[in-house]
Amino acid sequence: MQVYEPPLRDMRFVLHELFADEPFGKVAANEEFTPDLLDAILEEAGKLAREVLLPLNRSGDEEGCHLENGVVRTPEGFKQAYDTFREGGWCALAADPAWGGQGLPETVNKLVEEMISASNVSFGLYPGLTHGATTAMVDYASEDLKNTYLPKMVEGVWSGTMCLTEAHCGTDLGLLRTKAVPQDDGSYKITGGKIFISAGEHDLTENIIHLVLARLPDAPPGIKGISMFLVPKLLLDDAGNPSKPNNVSVAAIEHKMGIKASATCQLNFDDSTGWLVGTPNKGMQAMFRMMNNERVAVGVQGLGIGEAAYQSAVWYAKDRLQGRSLSGAKYPDKPADPIIVHPDVRRMLMTMRAYNEGSRAVCGWVARALETAEKGTEPEAKQRAEDFVALMTPVVKALFTDLGFESANLAVQVYGGHGYIRESGVEQYVRDARIAQIYEGTNGIQALDLVGRKMGAHNGRYLRSFFHPVGRFIEELKAHEEFGKMGEAFEKAFQALQLATGTIAQKGLADPEEAGAAATEYLRLLGFVAMGYTFGKSAVLAHRKLAEGTDEADFYKAKIVTARFFFDRLLPPASALVLAIKRGKASMMELPAEAF
Repeated sequence: MQVYEPPLRDMRFVLHELFADEPFGKVAANEEFTPDLLDAILEEAGKLAREVLLPLNRSGDEEGCHLENGVVRTPEGFKQAYDTFREGGWCALAADPAWGGQGLPETVNKLVEEMISASNVSFGLYPGLTHGATTAMVDYASEDLKNTYLPKMVEGVWSGTMCLTEAHCGTDLGLLRTKAVPQDDGSYKITGGKIFISAGEHDLTENIIHLVLARLPDAPPGIKGISMFLVPKLLLDDAGNPSKPNNVSVAAIEHKMGIKASATCQLNFDDSTGWLVGTPNKGMQAMFRMMNNERVAVGVQGLGIGEAAYQSAVWYAKDRLQGRSLSGAKYPDKPADPIIVHPDVRRMLMTMRAYNEGSRAVCGWVARALETAEKGTEPEAKQRAEDFVALMTPVVKALFTDLGFESANLAVQVYGGHGYIRESGVEQYVRDARIAQIYEGTNGIQALDLVGRKMGAHNGRYLRSFFHPVGRFIEELKAHEEFGKMGEAFEKAFQALQLATGTIAQKGLADPEEAGAAATEYLRLLGFVAMGYTFGKSAVLAHRKLAEGTDEADFYKAKIVTARFFFDRLLPPASALVLAIKRGKASMMELPAEAF
């Protein structure tokens, strides 16, 4: 059974309490948004997720999308849900007010994205891709293109896509073949095929605006010769309304393992009219602006699915009667105890709970830095925020999606045999979660980005944006009257991360394969240390609230218990990853390819 109740209290904790002492996120542009207003927005988003999107999640998975005469039809109910979503202003939530957006803080936007992903991740991809496209356009498109397309895209009347991948090239975009031929009127004719295009064709909006990577006739080889073009599905008439088809066709829709209600298309561009976004041969700059936004959003998809899987597992563990507690019957009036009494079931539930709360807190930290990076006015704080976001973007994408998939698998395990059949609803979470570890750059690519680009950037400046606040907090935690032992455990994990950093830096300079061999373990270790920081802060804050007296004692006590579980059971295995990192690449790379 798919159940979901938006975790609004924990969201408010992250939004208002946990980072009250952090400099990130305190920007003048957000001062008009009062806590009461933000809470009301979260409540309305939760209602939308629970009442409109969740009921379509399983039915959308069962029905999928249909290609009919070149047009993709979304599952029953999706068009009406999208209209409700758009009319409620949710498409414009975090967009720039200059183009009709509401300009809300990125922290709130990410919490809303979590609720959408938890209730119906397939649905969320449609407005999500549009938001990513508008982000790139705001920074790189001409004023004419922005004035023509952004208002309708921000409103949600038109949608957007990212057209990057081709059949022969995914990660290595330097191999792409799509061509762009200049025209006398300043436009370009775009010809080529793209695959795996999320929301590439559908019936939810009046027009679809494709951002397409292509190569100019005189472009240099490789990624230095890639440009970005805006290619609408329908060309506009003199009044600015969609009218004439633009030779963009759907060759097929993919038959996927999961996210079946999201239209993943193969698109053909055949002398389609497009306009340059940014400067010639600099399309990768605009692409990465869009991709970095999407990578954080994909991480939030993992978190959302993990939360939904956790809640479904809790519901089942309380309802399913099986066996007796090892310490004696807890419900002697029933024929058996509910399985939530059993230690191994508790292990799974607590693991999922900690994954979700830790991911949500780290996401809040990163989102606040995004606020400062994009809207801040103080140069030093803005630089620190940009450094922190650059470092943490691959961590958020990879770690959150790994943990979301792990949580979905644990939910199936809690359900036992009932989890393995479709009627339970939890097997869908496994299938839906799996793609998040792959698209927007596989998690292995994220790890390579972390160790290859971010770790040593500017002589370690990105790392200092993380290491310095964590190091200071560890000293505070070690001195805490209640959590000194927790601080000592955290210090050991932080030392393991520092040792791993030094090991990779030293070996990687001599042999890049050494850095590549350690990348995935390093990303997970850094991510768990980031979670340790937020769990430690949560415990200290909860302890203070309880000492002051509060009518929410149960909430704060649970915060302390979850933090203890994280430090007792989840952080030690992560800390041990340094042992694998120190072993190096030898056993991984020694076997010749023909021996596999």
